[in-house]
Order: sequence, then structure tokens, then C-alpha cells
Amino acid sequence: MHFRSLFAAALLAFTATVHADDPTSFEVGAIKFSRPNGWDWVPVNSPMRKAQLKITSADKSQSADITFFYFGAGGGGGVDANAKRWVAQFESKDGAAKIVPMEFDGAKVTVVSTEGTYRSGMPGGPVSTLPDQALLGAIIQNAAGDIFVKMTGPADLVKGKHEEFMDFIKAAAAAAKK
Repeated sequence: MHFRSLFAAALLAFTATVHADDPTSFEVGAIKFSRPNGWDWVPVNSPMRKAQLKITSADKSQSADITFFYFGAGGGGGVDANAKRWVAQFESKDGAAKIVPMEFDGAKVTVVSTEGTYRSGMPGGPVSTLPDQALLGAIIQNAAGDIFVKMTGPADLVKGKHEEFMDFIKAAAAAAKK
């Protein structure tokens, strides 16, 4: 019985330690983001990524990745080139690809969306073909360097999180202007 209690205490301490490192807010470039409830922190799995989050469907059967990129002032290839590259990663359904410049509290943001078959992978590397996927991305223009935020995953999940994603981007863009 004593062993079980020690094991349970150790497991609880380990779990608390693991989740204690999951920030509720984080910075990418000059912009501070506040992680919404239900969006999980994920350790980055690529040196190009500055942060990574994951959202999961209510029944836990699907998940979508939210990745953050920052290359410094003048880096990363610019807004138009990145928006077009993101769309080109998809065999988009007719009329699905959209690149829309917007402004939130004086911050310029380009919103990119599409859906169809996603060709996931690093440029020049192996590609995984995933049907019925969607992209919702935002490029937040900033004097210290643009911030690239990209959500990809099952189309129903990504489209269902559209409003929450846009609120997340608007809050970050507004905070960047202060």
C-alpha cells in the first residue's frame, strides 16, 4: 500500500512539473500571445518554429496544429510569398483559397485560408498527402519582423475554430500596437 501511495505521489509531481512549463502567454518576435483555454502547448519539433500549439476536437478524435514562425526584420520572404506558398501546399477545392489583407487596431494582418488535400512536409523533403484538411493562417506585420501563425488540420475542426482563431490573432495584433 505504501508503494502505491509513493508511486501516485511521484506521478502527480511529474504531471504537475510537466504542465507547469506550459505557458499561458508567450512571445514570438515582438508580439505577446495569450494561449486560449483548451489550446495545448506543444514543444516545438522544428528549429524554424518559435512556438507550437494544438487544439483537439471535443471527442478527442482529431487535432489541428498551430505553428508560429518568426525570422526577424525583413526575413521570411514577405507576406505575399508566404501566403501563396501556404495555399500552394494544398490541392484546394474550387474557390476555397483566400488571401485577405485586414487591419485590427492599426495592425496589418493578412489572413490566409483554404481547404482540400494538404501536402504536408518541409520543402525538399518527404511529403504526406492528407485529404479533407484546412488551413487558417495569419501573417501579422510588425516593424521588428512579421509573425507567421498557421493552423492546419481536419477541415471540420479548423473551420469550427475560425472565430476563436481570429479572436486570438486580433488580441495579439492589438497588444502589439500598445
